[in-house]
Parts: sequence; C-alpha cells; structure tokens
Amino acid sequence: MQIIDNTNIEQTGWTRADKLLLAVIGGVIFLDGLDLSLVQVALPSMGSELHLPAAQLQWIVSAFVLGYGGFLLLGGRTADVLGRRRMLVWGLLALIVASALGAVAGDGTVLIVARFVKGVSAAFTAPAALSILTTSFGEGHRRNKALGAYAAAAASGFTFGLVAGGLLTQISWRLTFAVVVPVALVLLLAAVRVVRPDAVPARGERRRLDFGGALSVTAAFLAFVWSIVEAPTAGWASARTVGGFTVAAAFLVLFVAIERTVEQPLLRLGILRSALLVRANVGAMLLFGYATAFNVLNTLYLQDVLGWGPLETGLVFMISSLTTAFVGPRAGALATRIGAAPTLFLGTFATVASSLVFLDIGVTADYKVIVASRLLNGLGFALAYPALNIQALTGVRNDEQGLASGLVGSSFQIGGAIVLAITTAALLAHTPTHPTHAQAVHGFRTGTYVTLATGTLLLLLAFLGALAERRRAHGRAESAGREAGRKHILDCAA
Repeated sequence: MQIIDNTNIEQTGWTRADKLLLAVIGGVIFLDGLDLSLVQVALPSMGSELHLPAAQLQWIVSAFVLGYGGFLLLGGRTADVLGRRRMLVWGLLALIVASALGAVAGDGTVLIVARFVKGVSAAFTAPAALSILTTSFGEGHRRNKALGAYAAAAASGFTFGLVAGGLLTQISWRLTFAVVVPVALVLLLAAVRVVRPDAVPARGERRRLDFGGALSVTAAFLAFVWSIVEAPTAGWASARTVGGFTVAAAFLVLFVAIERTVEQPLLRLGILRSALLVRANVGAMLLFGYATAFNVLNTLYLQDVLGWGPLETGLVFMISSLTTAFVGPRAGALATRIGAAPTLFLGTFATVASSLVFLDIGVTADYKVIVASRLLNGLGFALAYPALNIQALTGVRNDEQGLASGLVGSSFQIGGAIVLAITTAALLAHTPTHPTHAQAVHGFRTGTYVTLATGTLLLLLAFLGALAERRRAHGRAESAGREAGRKHILDCAA
C-alpha cells in the first residue's frame, strides 16, 4: 500500500500523490454538496407518492441542515482528537447506511431520519476532509491552490446535484438516495488507500473529547437553527420562536462556562482572539447566507413565475457550476499573488453585481439577465469561498485544523439559515396569497434586496480586511527594513 504524505512539501507543481489526495478530498466534498441538493427538485415527487404534507417536506431539507450544522464543531474536534482518516471513513460508512435507508423509506418520518443522519455524517466527513487537506499542504501557494480546487468541487457538487436530481426524479425520486451509495463506497475505499494513516499520539499524551462542551454547543445550534427555520411560519415574535432562541442562548452560555473550566476544551476560546479567524467566520456566515438565499430565489422564480421544470432550472444553475469549476482551482493562485483579502473583495464584488443584475427580472424570461446573474454568482463564489477558507485556517496549529474547519463550516450553516429565513420572510411579506406574475416578481425583487444587503456587508468586511492585510504587509516591510539597517550598521562597525 502506498502511503501519501505531502506535509510541508513546497513546490509549485502537483505530484501524482498530490493529485490522488486532491481527487479523494475533492470527491468527498463534491458528494457532500451533491447530497445537499439532490433531493430539492425531488420533493414534489416524494410528497405525491408518500402523501406528505408541506411541513414534512420542508423538514426533509431542514433535517440535513440541522444534522450538518449541529454536529460540525464536534466533527471537527473529533477529527483532531480521534484521527482525521478514521472520522472520514466512519462518516462515509454512516452516509452509505443512511442513503440506503432513504432509498427504501415508506413514510416521511423515515425520510427525515435518513436526511438527519446524512447531515450528521457530512458534519464529520467535511471537517475531516478539509483538515486532511490543510495538514497535507503547508501554508502558502500549494495550500491555496488545493483550497481553490476544494472550493470548486464543493460548489460543483451542489449545482450538479440540482441537474442530477432532475434527471433521476424522472425515473424515481428514490434514486436520489440510492445513487449516493456506490459513489460513497468508492470514495471510502479510495480514502483507505490514499489518505495517510492517523498519527499515533506520543507516549504519555492524552487526548480527550470534551463531551459536555460537545453536547451543549450541539444543543445550542440545534435549538437556534430550528427556531430560524420555524420563524417564518410561526412568527418571529411567537412564543415558540422566542422560546427556541432562549434555549439556544442558555446552552451557549453553558458551553462557554464549560470551555473555561475543562482541561481539553472542545473549543479553545483563545483561538477566537485571532482577528483574521473571526473576520473569516463572519464572512463565511454572510457569503453562505447570500448564496443559499439567492439560489432559492432563483429556483422559485424560474419555476413559479417562468414555469420552468426542475431539469431546465438545474441546467441554468450549471452556468454557475461550470464557472466555479473553471475559476475555483485558479483562485488559490490568485490569493497567493495578491492576497486572500483582495481576492475575497473581488469575489464579493461579483456576488453583489449578481444581485444587481437579478433585480431586472420580469414576468417573461430575459436570458441575458438570467445568464449574466448566474455567471457572476459562480465567479463570485469561486473567488470568495477559497479566500475565506484560507483566512480561517491561516496560522492555526496543526492539532486544531479540524476544529478551525468545523468552526468555519458551522459559520457557513448558521449564515445560510439566518439569511434564508430573513429573505423568506421578506418574500412572503410582499407576495399575496394568490399573486399575479407581476406581484410575484415584486416579491422576488424584495427578497433580492435582502441578498444585496448581505453581499454589501460582506463587501465592506472584505474591504476592511484588505486594508488590514495591507497594513500588516507594510509593517512587515518596515520591520525588515529596520533590521537590514541595523545589520548594515553593525557590519560597518565591525
């Protein structure tokens, strides 16, 4: 068996070992994105065959988000403590079992359980895969290129899932679950062969999982996301919503108290002193919130107003997917050349432009607006996503790479839930119960203003980050100049 170890190799080209490792890691994150979107276009077929009410259909989607976001921080830390390859393999095994269960489900409850387990499995595979990548490639050009490829795989998986879901649903919605099984099995076998074994802890070194912290932060996230998902229906000021947020806040306070006292915390609070990491996580919330809400608006507009089918909608989304697949692997090299913060700024500028273009939608299809909007959306995500991951993982210790990966992943999920809920509320508030096409378009424009505001906040954050990065570079140059001057004086004195 060939063991791949790319740690701290600094070279510009990819070796065969690099390519194999990237193929496996990219395949895992592609599958996570694919699995997230596969069922979206199949929901009407599921509801029709199993006679599911709208509430259960919503939870088939929301259950995945709850499992994924709720366990990401635990999944990341578990990868650091128990082994990254081990968590990757066990996560893929859980995904296979849950996918097979969903394929044969006979009622909505089983489907929801299957989707929840699939989300939990992704919460362990995603941070394990990302931390394997970042610990296999040292900081700098090679890691940036690898993160660009990783971003392209993630975005491509999501948008390809919309197309594949439309095709498979023409045969049977059960195939959207069943198709995951052989793909995950191939990736599992490849991971066992390609990813290097987990390091054996040094003698006398004890690694413990902070179960109290894990339970409290998971409960806090589950309560928070549940409240966000329910808020547009129950009402933001309802007892159910306010109670859910209160429970989430209580568990969060408990989590912080636990982390301050345990010997080996789930989240070392000192890691949050890094302004770069905090800024990257806030940026992750805004970016994924924007992307989630904007994609939902696009999907509903194309199908509800223009009358397009799931397959046509998925094909339009392929514009973004192909753009991301082409630009993503090159975004890392760009970040190396001009910096992660300027790259993030360029990407965010493209996402804001995407919303501005989409405001020109009408009751009939304007292909220039639709294509340009999707193109800019794909370009923006391709640049911004790897830039944020680079920032979130720069300067993080190797034994906390999984933690940092889970942290930024949790930020993505939180942002997606929050901005989507706000956008949905704005859309519903400005759309009558039985709208004409013109009234529906007005509602979609209102929702687009929410995404535009989100993108503008991210643009401001990226601008401030670029200024901070420039000041740091200037400070390093001045420091190097002073050191060179002192050395010259000492040489002359000698």
